[in-house]
Amino acid sequence: MKSIKELYRIGTGPSSSHTMGPRKAAELFLEKHPASAKFKVTLYGSLAATGKGHMTDVAIIDTLSPVAPVEIIWQPKVFLPFHPNAMTFAAYDNNDKLLDNWTIYSVGGGALAESDASTHIVTPDVYDMNSMVEILDWCEKTGKTYWEYVKECENSDIWDYLHEVWITMKDSILRGLDEEGVLPGPLNLRRKASTYFIRATGYKASLQSRGLVFAYALAVSEENAAGGKIVTAPTCGSCGVVPAVLYHLFKSRNFSDIRMHRALATAGLIGNIVKHNASISGAEVGCQGEVGVACAMASAAANQLFGGSPAQIEYAAEMGLEHHLGMTCDPVCGLVQIPCIERNAYAAARALDANIFASFSDGIHRVSFDKVVEVMKQTGHDLPSLYKETSEGGLAKDYKQM
Repeated sequence: MKSIKELYRIGTGPSSSHTMGPRKAAELFLEKHPASAKFKVTLYGSLAATGKGHMTDVAIIDTLSPVAPVEIIWQPKVFLPFHPNAMTFAAYDNNDKLLDNWTIYSVGGGALAESDASTHIVTPDVYDMNSMVEILDWCEKTGKTYWEYVKECENSDIWDYLHEVWITMKDSILRGLDEEGVLPGPLNLRRKASTYFIRATGYKASLQSRGLVFAYALAVSEENAAGGKIVTAPTCGSCGVVPAVLYHLFKSRNFSDIRMHRALATAGLIGNIVKHNASISGAEVGCQGEVGVACAMASAAANQLFGGSPAQIEYAAEMGLEHHLGMTCDPVCGLVQIPCIERNAYAAARALDANIFASFSDGIHRVSFDKVVEVMKQTGHDLPSLYKETSEGGLAKDYKQM
Protein backbone atom coordinates (compact mmCIF):
# COMPACT_ATOMS: atom_id res chain seq x y z
CA MET A 1 0.00 0.00 0.00
CA LYS A 2 1.02 3.60 -0.63
CA SER A 3 1.63 6.27 1.99
CA ILE A 4 -1.47 7.72 3.61
CA LYS A 5 -0.19 11.07 2.35
CA GLU A 6 -1.70 9.96 -0.97
CA LEU A 7 -5.05 9.36 0.71
CA TYR A 8 -5.14 12.64 2.59
CA ARG A 9 -4.59 15.22 -0.16
CA ILE A 10 -4.91 18.90 0.66
CA GLY A 11 -6.50 20.83 -2.19
CA THR A 12 -9.60 22.54 -3.49
CA GLY A 13 -13.00 21.02 -4.33
CA PRO A 14 -15.44 20.12 -5.55
CA SER A 15 -14.21 16.69 -6.68
CA SER A 16 -11.01 14.75 -6.10
CA SER A 17 -11.46 12.50 -9.14
CA HIS A 18 -13.08 15.07 -11.44
CA THR A 19 -11.25 18.25 -10.40
CA MET A 20 -8.06 17.54 -8.44
CA GLY A 21 -6.99 14.56 -10.57
CA PRO A 22 -7.53 16.25 -13.97
CA ARG A 23 -5.80 19.40 -12.75
CA LYS A 24 -2.77 17.38 -11.68
CA ALA A 25 -2.79 15.48 -14.98
CA ALA A 26 -2.86 18.78 -16.88
CA GLU A 27 0.10 20.03 -14.83
CA LEU A 28 2.11 16.90 -15.63
CA PHE A 29 1.32 17.14 -19.34
CA LEU A 30 2.21 20.81 -19.40
CA GLU A 31 5.61 20.05 -17.83
CA LYS A 32 6.34 17.76 -20.81
CA HIS A 33 5.08 20.23 -23.44
CA PRO A 34 5.55 23.80 -22.21
CA ALA A 35 5.96 25.21 -25.75
CA SER A 36 2.86 23.71 -27.37
CA ALA A 37 0.74 25.85 -29.66
CA LYS A 38 -2.54 24.05 -28.95
CA PHE A 39 -3.99 21.43 -26.63
CA LYS A 40 -6.88 19.04 -27.09
CA VAL A 41 -8.26 17.12 -24.11
CA THR A 42 -10.79 14.34 -24.57
CA LEU A 43 -12.83 13.36 -21.52
CA TYR A 44 -14.43 9.91 -21.43
CA GLY A 45 -17.10 8.15 -19.40
CA SER A 46 -17.88 9.59 -16.01
CA LEU A 47 -15.42 12.47 -16.44
CA ALA A 48 -17.41 13.62 -19.46
CA ALA A 49 -20.85 12.81 -18.05
CA THR A 50 -20.49 14.95 -14.91
CA GLY A 51 -17.40 16.97 -15.79
CA LYS A 52 -19.20 20.29 -16.24
CA GLY A 53 -20.88 20.07 -12.85
CA HIS A 54 -17.60 18.99 -11.26
CA MET A 55 -15.66 21.77 -13.05
CA THR A 56 -13.35 19.30 -14.80
CA ASP A 57 -13.04 21.53 -17.85
CA VAL A 58 -12.35 24.58 -15.70
CA ALA A 59 -9.52 22.80 -13.87
CA ILE A 60 -7.88 21.70 -17.13
CA ILE A 61 -8.37 24.98 -18.99
CA ASP A 62 -7.09 27.06 -16.06
CA THR A 63 -3.93 24.96 -16.06
CA LEU A 64 -3.20 24.79 -19.79
CA SER A 65 -4.67 28.01 -21.24
CA PRO A 66 -1.90 30.35 -19.99
CA VAL A 67 0.39 28.52 -22.48
CA ALA A 68 -1.92 27.76 -25.41
CA PRO A 69 -5.61 27.46 -26.39
CA VAL A 70 -7.43 24.39 -25.08
CA GLU A 71 -10.20 22.41 -26.76
CA ILE A 72 -12.26 20.06 -24.59
CA ILE A 73 -13.94 17.09 -26.29
CA TRP A 74 -16.72 15.35 -24.37
CA GLN A 75 -17.28 11.60 -24.81
CA PRO A 76 -19.72 10.56 -22.02
CA LYS A 77 -20.80 7.35 -23.78
CA VAL A 78 -17.28 6.04 -24.32
CA PHE A 79 -15.81 4.05 -21.41
CA LEU A 80 -12.19 2.96 -21.68
CA PRO A 81 -11.56 -0.48 -20.12
CA PHE A 82 -9.05 0.49 -17.41
CA HIS A 83 -11.25 2.95 -15.46
CA PRO A 84 -14.41 5.05 -16.06
CA ASN A 85 -12.51 8.31 -15.43
CA ALA A 86 -10.31 8.49 -18.53
CA MET A 87 -8.83 11.48 -20.35
CA THR A 88 -6.51 11.86 -23.30
CA PHE A 89 -4.23 14.90 -23.60
CA ALA A 90 -2.88 15.92 -27.01
CA ALA A 91 -0.30 18.61 -27.75
CA TYR A 92 0.17 20.29 -31.17
CA ASP A 93 2.78 22.59 -32.70
CA ASN A 94 2.23 25.74 -34.76
CA ASN A 95 1.65 23.65 -37.90
CA ASP A 96 -1.10 21.68 -36.17
CA LYS A 97 1.17 18.62 -36.04
CA LEU A 98 0.54 16.21 -33.16
CA LEU A 99 3.48 16.29 -30.74
CA ASP A 100 2.25 13.85 -28.13
CA ASN A 101 -0.78 11.86 -27.03
CA TRP A 102 -1.23 10.75 -23.39
CA THR A 103 -4.11 8.79 -21.87
CA ILE A 104 -4.37 8.98 -18.09
CA TYR A 105 -6.99 7.90 -15.55
CA SER A 106 -8.26 9.69 -12.44
CA VAL A 107 -8.85 6.70 -10.17
CA GLY A 108 -10.28 8.37 -7.07
CA GLY A 109 -9.12 10.58 -4.23
CA GLY A 110 -7.07 12.73 -6.60
CA ALA A 111 -4.83 9.82 -7.60
CA LEU A 112 -3.74 9.19 -11.19
CA ALA A 113 -2.87 5.94 -12.96
CA GLU A 114 -1.87 4.69 -16.39
CA SER A 115 -3.01 1.41 -17.86
CA ASP A 116 0.53 0.03 -18.23
CA ALA A 117 3.21 -0.63 -15.66
CA SER A 118 5.86 1.68 -17.14
CA THR A 119 4.77 5.02 -15.76
CA HIS A 120 6.46 8.01 -14.21
CA ILE A 121 3.59 8.64 -11.77
CA VAL A 122 3.88 5.43 -9.75
CA THR A 123 4.98 5.96 -6.14
CA PRO A 124 6.55 3.32 -3.90
CA ASP A 125 4.63 1.06 -1.54
CA VAL A 126 5.40 1.72 2.13
CA TYR A 127 3.17 -0.89 3.82
CA ASP A 128 4.07 -4.59 3.74
CA MET A 129 0.66 -5.74 4.96
CA ASN A 130 -2.35 -4.87 2.82
CA SER A 131 -5.30 -6.48 4.61
CA MET A 132 -7.02 -5.83 7.91
CA VAL A 133 -6.68 -9.45 9.03
CA GLU A 134 -2.88 -9.28 8.66
CA ILE A 135 -2.63 -5.97 10.48
CA LEU A 136 -5.05 -7.03 13.24
CA ASP A 137 -2.99 -10.18 13.79
CA TRP A 138 0.16 -8.02 13.99
CA CYS A 139 -1.55 -5.82 16.60
CA GLU A 140 -2.55 -8.83 18.69
CA LYS A 141 0.97 -10.31 18.57
CA THR A 142 2.85 -7.09 19.29
CA GLY A 143 0.40 -5.48 21.70
CA LYS A 144 0.43 -2.39 19.51
CA THR A 145 -2.42 -0.74 17.64
CA TYR A 146 -3.09 0.60 14.17
CA TRP A 147 -1.51 4.03 14.45
CA GLU A 148 1.69 2.37 15.66
CA TYR A 149 1.75 0.26 12.51
CA VAL A 150 1.48 3.49 10.51
CA LYS A 151 4.36 4.88 12.56
CA GLU A 152 6.53 1.85 11.74
CA CYS A 153 5.88 2.04 8.00
CA GLU A 154 5.80 5.77 7.21
CA ASN A 155 8.67 8.26 7.28
CA SER A 156 9.06 10.31 10.44
CA ASP A 157 7.60 13.37 8.71
CA ILE A 158 4.15 11.71 8.65
CA TRP A 159 3.24 13.40 11.92
CA ASP A 160 4.08 16.84 10.54
CA TYR A 161 1.92 16.03 7.53
CA LEU A 162 -0.99 14.79 9.68
CA HIS A 163 -0.68 17.97 11.74
CA GLU A 164 -1.14 19.99 8.53
CA VAL A 165 -4.08 17.76 7.60
CA TRP A 166 -5.66 18.34 11.01
CA ILE A 167 -5.22 22.12 10.79
CA THR A 168 -6.73 22.16 7.29
CA MET A 169 -9.70 20.10 8.45
CA LYS A 170 -10.38 22.41 11.38
CA ASP A 171 -10.03 25.50 9.22
CA SER A 172 -12.50 24.14 6.66
CA ILE A 173 -15.05 23.59 9.43
CA LEU A 174 -14.62 27.09 10.84
CA ARG A 175 -14.83 28.71 7.40
CA GLY A 176 -17.90 26.69 6.55
CA LEU A 177 -19.66 27.63 9.76
CA ASP A 178 -19.12 31.33 9.01
CA GLU A 179 -20.24 31.25 5.39
CA GLU A 180 -23.83 31.86 4.30
CA GLY A 181 -25.59 32.26 0.97
CA VAL A 182 -26.06 30.05 -2.09
CA LEU A 183 -23.65 27.45 -3.42
CA PRO A 184 -22.47 27.83 -7.04
CA GLY A 185 -24.39 25.97 -9.73
CA PRO A 186 -27.91 25.72 -11.15
CA LEU A 187 -29.49 24.13 -8.06
CA ASN A 188 -29.35 27.39 -6.08
CA LEU A 189 -28.74 25.34 -2.95
CA ARG A 190 -28.44 27.40 0.21
CA ARG A 191 -25.71 26.71 2.74
CA LYS A 192 -27.05 25.16 5.96
CA ALA A 193 -24.04 24.71 8.24
CA SER A 194 -24.28 28.03 10.07
CA THR A 195 -28.00 27.58 10.69
CA TYR A 196 -27.55 24.02 11.97
CA PHE A 197 -24.76 25.18 14.27
CA ILE A 198 -26.82 27.97 15.77
CA ARG A 199 -29.87 25.75 16.23
CA ALA A 200 -27.81 22.95 17.77
CA THR A 201 -26.51 25.23 20.51
CA GLY A 202 -30.09 25.77 21.70
CA TYR A 203 -30.79 22.08 22.36
CA LYS A 204 -30.04 19.99 25.41
CA ALA A 205 -26.85 17.95 25.45
CA SER A 206 -27.99 14.80 23.61
CA LEU A 207 -29.58 16.58 20.66
CA GLN A 208 -26.95 19.30 20.68
CA SER A 209 -24.21 16.73 20.16
CA ARG A 210 -25.85 15.29 17.08
CA GLY A 211 -26.73 18.72 15.71
CA LEU A 212 -23.15 19.93 16.04
CA VAL A 213 -21.85 16.88 14.17
CA PHE A 214 -24.33 17.63 11.39
CA ALA A 215 -23.18 21.27 11.32
CA TYR A 216 -19.48 20.37 11.12
CA ALA A 217 -20.01 17.88 8.30
CA LEU A 218 -22.18 20.34 6.39
CA ALA A 219 -19.57 23.06 6.86
CA VAL A 220 -16.78 21.06 5.22
CA SER A 221 -18.97 19.61 2.47
CA GLU A 222 -20.34 23.05 1.59
CA GLU A 223 -16.82 24.46 1.48
CA ASN A 224 -15.91 21.66 -0.91
CA ALA A 225 -18.96 22.32 -3.10
CA ALA A 226 -17.91 25.98 -3.30
CA GLY A 227 -14.37 25.05 -4.41
CA GLY A 228 -12.82 25.74 -1.00
CA LYS A 229 -9.70 24.21 0.53
CA ILE A 230 -10.34 20.78 2.06
CA VAL A 231 -8.69 17.40 2.70
CA THR A 232 -9.67 14.30 0.75
CA ALA A 233 -10.79 11.77 3.35
CA PRO A 234 -10.79 9.68 1.27
CA THR A 235 -12.31 11.91 -1.48
CA CYS A 236 -13.61 15.44 -1.93
CA GLY A 237 -17.19 14.18 -2.16
CA SER A 238 -16.85 12.52 1.26
CA CYS A 239 -14.52 15.08 2.84
CA GLY A 240 -16.93 16.16 5.61
CA VAL A 241 -17.28 12.90 7.54
CA VAL A 242 -13.89 12.40 9.20
CA PRO A 243 -13.36 16.10 10.09
CA ALA A 244 -16.86 16.35 11.59
CA VAL A 245 -16.43 13.33 13.85
CA LEU A 246 -12.90 14.17 14.95
CA TYR A 247 -13.58 17.87 15.50
CA HIS A 248 -16.68 17.09 17.57
CA LEU A 249 -14.72 14.70 19.81
CA PHE A 250 -11.80 17.14 19.98
CA LYS A 251 -14.09 19.93 21.19
CA SER A 252 -16.35 17.91 23.46
CA ARG A 253 -13.77 15.58 25.04
CA ASN A 254 -10.69 17.83 25.07
CA PHE A 255 -8.47 15.35 23.26
CA SER A 256 -4.95 16.55 22.52
CA ASP A 257 -3.70 17.29 19.01
CA ILE A 258 -1.33 14.33 19.29
CA ARG A 259 -4.23 11.96 19.87
CA MET A 260 -6.05 13.45 16.92
CA HIS A 261 -2.99 12.85 14.73
CA ARG A 262 -3.00 9.21 15.83
CA ALA A 263 -6.72 8.94 15.09
CA LEU A 264 -6.06 10.34 11.62
CA ALA A 265 -3.32 7.75 11.14
CA THR A 266 -5.73 4.93 11.96
CA ALA A 267 -8.46 6.40 9.75
CA GLY A 268 -5.95 6.75 6.93
CA LEU A 269 -4.89 3.12 7.30
CA ILE A 270 -8.54 1.99 7.03
CA GLY A 271 -9.06 4.08 3.90
CA ASN A 272 -5.80 2.80 2.45
CA ILE A 273 -6.87 -0.83 2.84
CA VAL A 274 -10.04 -0.14 0.86
CA LYS A 275 -8.21 1.91 -1.76
CA HIS A 276 -5.65 -0.88 -2.26
CA ASN A 277 -8.06 -3.84 -2.28
CA ALA A 278 -11.15 -2.27 -3.85
CA SER A 279 -11.74 1.39 -4.78
CA ILE A 280 -12.59 4.79 -3.39
CA SER A 281 -13.84 6.06 -6.76
CA GLY A 282 -17.55 6.84 -7.07
CA ALA A 283 -17.23 6.37 -10.82
CA GLU A 284 -15.99 2.83 -10.25
CA VAL A 285 -17.97 1.51 -7.25
CA GLY A 286 -20.56 4.16 -6.42
CA CYS A 287 -20.87 6.28 -3.29
CA GLN A 288 -20.24 3.27 -1.04
CA GLY A 289 -16.58 3.76 -1.99
CA GLU A 290 -16.64 7.42 -0.97
CA VAL A 291 -19.08 8.15 1.86
CA GLY A 292 -19.09 4.50 2.96
CA VAL A 293 -15.31 4.41 3.28
CA ALA A 294 -15.29 7.81 5.00
CA CYS A 295 -17.76 6.45 7.55
CA ALA A 296 -15.52 3.40 8.16
CA MET A 297 -12.51 5.68 8.63
CA ALA A 298 -14.33 7.95 11.08
CA SER A 299 -15.82 4.98 12.98
CA ALA A 300 -12.38 3.45 13.51
CA ALA A 301 -10.82 6.77 14.52
CA ALA A 302 -13.58 7.48 17.05
CA ASN A 303 -13.34 4.01 18.56
CA GLN A 304 -9.59 4.36 18.98
CA LEU A 305 -10.04 7.71 20.73
CA PHE A 306 -12.42 6.07 23.19
CA GLY A 307 -9.91 3.34 24.01
CA GLY A 308 -11.17 0.56 21.76
CA SER A 309 -9.12 -2.58 21.29
CA PRO A 310 -7.79 -3.43 17.82
CA ALA A 311 -10.68 -5.90 17.43
CA GLN A 312 -13.26 -3.28 18.44
CA ILE A 313 -11.72 -0.71 16.07
CA GLU A 314 -11.91 -3.24 13.23
CA TYR A 315 -15.55 -3.93 14.12
CA ALA A 316 -16.41 -0.21 14.11
CA ALA A 317 -14.81 0.18 10.67
CA GLU A 318 -16.62 -2.89 9.38
CA MET A 319 -20.01 -1.53 10.44
CA GLY A 320 -19.28 1.88 9.00
CA LEU A 321 -18.70 0.36 5.56
CA GLU A 322 -21.17 -2.54 5.70
CA HIS A 323 -24.17 -0.31 6.24
CA HIS A 324 -23.36 1.75 3.17
CA LEU A 325 -23.11 -1.23 0.81
CA GLY A 326 -24.86 -0.60 -2.48
CA MET A 327 -25.00 3.19 -2.09
CA THR A 328 -25.24 4.75 -5.54
CA CYS A 329 -23.36 7.79 -6.82
CA ASP A 330 -26.04 9.88 -8.52
CA PRO A 331 -25.16 13.58 -8.18
CA VAL A 332 -27.97 15.86 -9.31
CA CYS A 333 -26.83 17.99 -12.27
CA GLY A 334 -23.36 16.50 -11.82
CA LEU A 335 -22.74 18.73 -8.81
CA VAL A 336 -21.20 17.59 -5.53
CA GLN A 337 -24.23 18.92 -3.65
CA ILE A 338 -27.35 16.73 -3.77
CA PRO A 339 -27.26 14.12 -2.25
CA CYS A 340 -23.56 14.37 -1.39
CA ILE A 341 -23.67 17.09 1.28
CA GLU A 342 -26.44 15.53 3.37
CA ARG A 343 -24.85 12.09 3.01
CA ASN A 344 -21.72 13.42 4.70
CA ALA A 345 -23.76 14.61 7.69
CA TYR A 346 -25.64 11.32 8.02
CA ALA A 347 -22.46 9.26 7.66
CA ALA A 348 -20.78 11.27 10.42
CA ALA A 349 -23.69 10.43 12.73
CA ARG A 350 -23.51 6.78 11.68
CA ALA A 351 -19.81 6.70 12.49
CA LEU A 352 -20.51 7.77 16.06
CA ASP A 353 -23.17 5.08 16.32
CA ALA A 354 -20.78 2.43 14.97
CA ASN A 355 -18.24 3.50 17.57
CA ILE A 356 -20.76 3.11 20.40
CA PHE A 357 -22.03 -0.23 19.08
CA ALA A 358 -18.50 -1.62 18.82
CA SER A 359 -17.61 -0.27 22.27
CA PHE A 360 -20.42 -2.32 23.82
CA SER A 361 -19.04 -5.47 22.16
CA ASP A 362 -15.93 -7.55 22.73
CA GLY A 363 -14.94 -6.99 19.10
CA ILE A 364 -15.89 -10.50 18.02
CA HIS A 365 -18.23 -10.65 15.02
CA ARG A 366 -18.91 -12.88 12.01
CA VAL A 367 -18.32 -10.62 8.98
CA SER A 368 -14.79 -9.22 8.79
CA PHE A 369 -13.80 -5.82 7.46
CA ASP A 370 -11.84 -7.50 4.65
CA LYS A 371 -14.97 -9.43 3.63
CA VAL A 372 -17.01 -6.23 3.47
CA VAL A 373 -14.32 -4.60 1.33
CA GLU A 374 -14.46 -7.57 -1.03
CA VAL A 375 -18.27 -7.40 -1.18
CA MET A 376 -18.17 -3.63 -1.74
CA LYS A 377 -15.84 -4.09 -4.71
CA GLN A 378 -18.08 -6.73 -6.27
CA THR A 379 -21.22 -4.70 -5.58
CA GLY A 380 -19.62 -1.71 -7.27
CA HIS A 381 -18.81 -3.75 -10.35
CA ASP A 382 -22.39 -5.06 -10.44
CA LEU A 383 -23.91 -1.58 -10.33
CA PRO A 384 -24.99 -0.24 -13.74
CA SER A 385 -23.00 2.77 -14.97
CA LEU A 386 -25.99 5.08 -14.52
CA TYR A 387 -25.47 4.72 -10.75
CA LYS A 388 -21.73 5.46 -10.86
CA GLU A 389 -21.22 9.21 -11.19
CA THR A 390 -22.78 9.65 -14.60
CA SER A 391 -25.90 11.50 -13.39
CA GLU A 392 -28.06 9.32 -15.65
CA GLY A 393 -30.03 7.47 -12.98
CA GLY A 394 -31.24 7.51 -9.41
CA LEU A 395 -31.74 10.90 -7.82
CA ALA A 396 -30.08 12.60 -10.78
CA LYS A 397 -32.59 11.28 -13.33
CA ASP A 398 -34.74 13.94 -15.03
CA TYR A 399 -32.48 16.77 -13.78
CA LYS A 400 -30.57 18.64 -16.48
CA GLN A 401 -27.63 20.99 -16.27
CA MET A 402 -28.81 24.55 -16.96
